[in-house]
Amino acid sequence: MIFRSPWPDIPAPRESMCDLVLATAKLHGGKVALIEGETGRTLTYAQLVARGERVAAGLAQAGLGHGQPVAVVLPNSIEFVLAWFGVLLAGGWVVPINPAYTPAEMEMQVRDAGARICITCAECAQALEGVVEKLFVIGANWNELLENRAPRPDVRIRPDDLATMPYSSGTTGKPKGVRLTHANLVTNIRQLEVVGWARHDDVMVVIFPLYHVGGLNCMLTVFFAAGATLVLTRRFELHKFLELSAKYAATFFGGPPPVVLRLTQSESCANAAFQHMQWGICGAAPLGAEAHHAFEQRTGALLGQVWGMSEATAVISATPRDRARRKLGSCGHLLPSVEAQVVHIDSLEPLGVGETGELWLRGPNITQGYWNQPQANAATFTSDGWMRTGDIGYVDADQHIFLIDRLKELIKYNALQVAPAELEDIILSHPEVLDVAVVGAPDAAAGEIPMAYVVRKDGARVCAEDIMQFVSSRVAPYKKVRAVEFIAEIPKSPSGKILRRILKERARSASR
Repeated sequence: MIFRSPWPDIPAPRESMCDLVLATAKLHGGKVALIEGETGRTLTYAQLVARGERVAAGLAQAGLGHGQPVAVVLPNSIEFVLAWFGVLLAGGWVVPINPAYTPAEMEMQVRDAGARICITCAECAQALEGVVEKLFVIGANWNELLENRAPRPDVRIRPDDLATMPYSSGTTGKPKGVRLTHANLVTNIRQLEVVGWARHDDVMVVIFPLYHVGGLNCMLTVFFAAGATLVLTRRFELHKFLELSAKYAATFFGGPPPVVLRLTQSESCANAAFQHMQWGICGAAPLGAEAHHAFEQRTGALLGQVWGMSEATAVISATPRDRARRKLGSCGHLLPSVEAQVVHIDSLEPLGVGETGELWLRGPNITQGYWNQPQANAATFTSDGWMRTGDIGYVDADQHIFLIDRLKELIKYNALQVAPAELEDIILSHPEVLDVAVVGAPDAAAGEIPMAYVVRKDGARVCAEDIMQFVSSRVAPYKKVRAVEFIAEIPKSPSGKILRRILKERARSASR
């Protein structure tokens, strides 16, 4: 059975990402597009275009040709956005890289992508010396680009040209370059416009990193298309987020479940931060209905959930911006022009309404494939155009999508499948638990057992036996948590995904 979006299909884009930003700038030239939360610096839409064209001219003079990559290794900042837009205007494509990576991690992605030019910050410059032919460093020779007076390069940017290649998060293996075209980006923007994602008078404090699709494609490009304003932050700090939300009258919230939980549970959340908040989205992992409801009660804002991944440009499904049409715990409806099917995990037979299996997708926002990864492409993409997502879930009779877990993260207890996210949702409802991650720990008799790594709230005295009893009264016997370890912090990726491989290795080491 093939599931489709309740919204009408959208036409194939004829414009590039550059065309879209230039059109917005003409409408909102003097309006502030970006604010740096830490410094207060601003950038209007007109300045974005003018300075982006200088960067493009400078990159062309440095040898960047049409269809060539540039590595951008920067934190959230005005410079990141100018680098991103300048590369696109020059006809190149961006390889966004986490500036917190080790030198070896940075070098792997730069060399894998084949980037000869890199734009970075002073903190990362030494690690990248010798890795690329030309290095532009903020605060140093970056000014050569900003002060360039040559005309913008005359290149014809086509919708099917590559625009960016983020690397998959690598939570289950080696990161892979995800090829995204201008058409992919513009398609996802148009899809989210139909949903009612961002509006021209919206203001949002961005806590997702821009080197991740959650920040770059869910926030930056969509808000630019709408002519809205973004407040950039380099990292999430609760007090700073609340301060900036109040100062700039933020109307839109976006964050992963851990941030939603902190905002819900914190005693310091001031009403001023949410005085103008109207709408928010939560993504990167499933959010339980109880936490969803608690956030709305605390903030007064309507919260929607989204399902997304790098391979789908950013967003696959979203909750309608309409309280009457959403369901708590759901990731909403498929976006326009997206199709899905639910496939049996073992037999690969198509399943129907309400049946749980792996979700497969196809649509115009789906990646062109992984960069130089033929085996991964063969394992992920079928000959008839479907992409295997690795996400386990189902579609109900009202076309709402519910995610259960990741295929590779399912725990096999005596051959029975246990979803970590289900147990995590239960444990998070315990009044003394701040955060939790559940993984499969090796067990000689059962193969794997569900093991919980728990972060207590300050002053809490809950013990392992308390946690196990709390869960056992709420699940079938085979799903019971059978081991608990208390830790100071759950390891997570920048987008908020739990790095289960780290905890699995910890569990394996403990069992040796």
